[in-house]
Amino acid sequence: MGIAGETGNSRRRQDGFSLLEVVIATGIMASALVTLGQLFGLSVSTNRAAQALTYTTVLAQQKMEQLRGLEWGLDSLGLPVTDGETDTTAAVETPTGGTGLSPSPPDTLTRNVPGWVDYVDRFGNLLGGGANPPAKTVYVRRWSLEPLAHNVDDAIVIQVLVTPVLNRGRADAAGSTVRLPGESRLMSVRTRKAQ
Repeated sequence: MGIAGETGNSRRRQDGFSLLEVVIATGIMASALVTLGQLFGLSVSTNRAAQALTYTTVLAQQKMEQLRGLEWGLDSLGLPVTDGETDTTAAVETPTGGTGLSPSPPDTLTRNVPGWVDYVDRFGNLLGGGANPPAKTVYVRRWSLEPLAHNVDDAIVIQVLVTPVLNRGRADAAGSTVRLPGESRLMSVRTRKAQ
């Protein structure tokens, strides 16, 4: 039978796990796996959102640098010089046919205004401008240029909004320039300097 002095209870413990212990262990393992699956799903969606925000920020920075690179200064006589003709919406920037640093209409951040909007595909290639997005558009870049209130002739405020959606819904309908998830909005002030 067994070793002398061994009781029935101690023998049962040595034989293995009871059914109740197996069910409890399986339940704990299952809940841990479900939690890990949820955490994995959350991390994937967070990474995708971060990637989209990073990409829209890069596109906004590119447009901001392009606009800041246009001529806005003073000539040798101290007279203002402004590039108001460069087409920054074309796939290859051209010196004429565009709006350059001309003041924009007040609603250029909430609707597609030709001259102050361009479209980008999923690879970052510029598709051009216009009121209607081309077929392969994934990102819409809108910008506004307005004089600084305290220094109307010598300073401008440049704003760039990049959105990964073609229709911002109620945000555009209400005229709101609030940043939605996945969008990037940059703002800069540029002052005139002697050339």
